[in-house]
Amino acid sequence: MTPLYRVGKLTVGSLMAYGFRPKVEGVDNVPTSGGAIIASNHLSVADQLFLGSVVRRQVHFWAKEEYFHMPGIKGKLLHELMDGLGTIPVHREGGRQALHALDAAVPVLKGGELVGIFPEGTRSPDGKLHRGRTGVARLAMEAGVPVVPLGIIGSDKVQPKGHTYPRPGALFNSGVIMRFGKPLDFSDRPDDMSTMRAITDEIMAEIQKLSGQEYTGRYAQRPSTKAEGKPAKPETAADA
Repeated sequence: MTPLYRVGKLTVGSLMAYGFRPKVEGVDNVPTSGGAIIASNHLSVADQLFLGSVVRRQVHFWAKEEYFHMPGIKGKLLHELMDGLGTIPVHREGGRQALHALDAAVPVLKGGELVGIFPEGTRSPDGKLHRGRTGVARLAMEAGVPVVPLGIIGSDKVQPKGHTYPRPGALFNSGVIMRFGKPLDFSDRPDDMSTMRAITDEIMAEIQKLSGQEYTGRYAQRPSTKAEGKPAKPETAADA
């Protein structure tokens, strides 16, 4: 765990864990050592904060590549912050760049670290569980690590869309529930596209059992693209 991440756990992490008091079930399913992917549904910006606060080990996430290349002193400080937190840069336009960002997580996993991923690729626009992108399966197969499914309930009430920070009114009684499932091992599967799709569907089925959400079977659309009727662009490397 990096020093900066440790500071974050003691400050922001403590606020999320002890201030909002999420009910946590099955966190012992997260391996205490070795690489693993934590694959979760995505209801709120707060999901990442909650996840980082309740797992003892450092969880690596992706962040927009722009954060690593901003000009001036502010840019340098932000770059140092991103590096200190162990974030992985991702190009938001998707395509080949998103695949490169996915590849960047492989050595992190092979180095024995945890990576958090939201297979839906963006926050759910309607509270339902949407179809997963196959990046999660590709990453698990390339790194040779298990996938721990996670179902989060109620985080959208703590920090609804459009809110910059979690709602103070949710302190001490947030109603958030986090359910970790048993690790899924796909090491014996063939490496082809149809298998990637099947693995992703299996992961999403486990997340659905844990979250209790209605499953739509459709990809979630980012708000900026849905109105235009265009295909959604990836929000993270999970969309690859």
